[in-house]
Amino acid sequence: MSSHEISEAEEKLPEARGAESAVRPVDDPFADPGLPPHEHRKQDIDERAAKRSERTVALLFTVSMVATIAFIAAYVAIPVDRYIYVFPIGHISALNFALGVTLGIALFTIGAGAVHWARTLMSDEEIADERHPIEASPEVKSKVLEEFHTGAKESGFGRRKLARNTLFGALALVPLSGIVLLRDLGPLPGTKLRHTKWARGKRLMNYNTMQPLRPEDISVGSLTFAMPEGMSEDQHDFQTEIAKAALMLVRLQPENIKDKRELDWSHEGIVAFSKICTHVGCPINLYEQQTHHVLCPCHQSTFDLSDGGRVIFGPAGHALPQLRIRANDQGYLEAMGDFPEPVGPAYWERG
Repeated sequence: MSSHEISEAEEKLPEARGAESAVRPVDDPFADPGLPPHEHRKQDIDERAAKRSERTVALLFTVSMVATIAFIAAYVAIPVDRYIYVFPIGHISALNFALGVTLGIALFTIGAGAVHWARTLMSDEEIADERHPIEASPEVKSKVLEEFHTGAKESGFGRRKLARNTLFGALALVPLSGIVLLRDLGPLPGTKLRHTKWARGKRLMNYNTMQPLRPEDISVGSLTFAMPEGMSEDQHDFQTEIAKAALMLVRLQPENIKDKRELDWSHEGIVAFSKICTHVGCPINLYEQQTHHVLCPCHQSTFDLSDGGRVIFGPAGHALPQLRIRANDQGYLEAMGDFPEPVGPAYWERG
């Protein structure tokens, strides 16, 4: 380094710059520097700019509502086994992709709308306040309440109705995404619980021999189990359907039948009732000949088969449904329709 360059460098030192450039000590190094002057935003002084910001916020909230509706529509419409190719991820589930995208947009636009509202429409003026004791005095509480009302007023929440209402709409729709997911708790039953395999003209098949039943096959005092014609144990839905269609047959003396409809729906004293208990759905298989009562072995609900299958003991809530039967031209017992009401336990959709 030359002597000229050294002299220039020395001139830049604090001692060489003179008293005006020297670092001067201060009395209080921790003094409050204060706040810089507040700078107004464009939205603070131009109402048209504020309206544009409000419309932007409303647009973001509206997009959130549309995305939530799209989430629900995708959940209902897209099959679970459908796959699509998305570059560069590859083949993925179309349902998962649609649900992720729509729910992400719904949540993101709510957040983006709230942030944009706060940054452009709410007051951004900084206020300095002294620290106060943890226990608030009445004066402080009054001041906080006053500041809250002032903040609420300055936020434009009451005045910016378009942004406020679309925010309410977006927040109201987003939870529907979670409610719709409750559908996966199980398949919707529809009307399946109201109908069985019994139909007009279906013969009564002996559950043990798989042969069609004739009136002479059923003697007085005996209990016989039957199922609809056309069912077999090798069918994939056999257990589901037999749980609703299982039937028990008892032959009574016609004069012992107390209920008129039961007598009309019987054939030569043969009455057909659902085998499924109306308490929790257990199969009934205990019969008392002298009293014509049947007993559920699970919780001892007892039904009178001579009086419309009504409950005479136990926790069952209603009588056993009766199936109307007759003998066809070939002499076989057949159904004259389905049960008039759902079999088994009651459920909340039951009308």
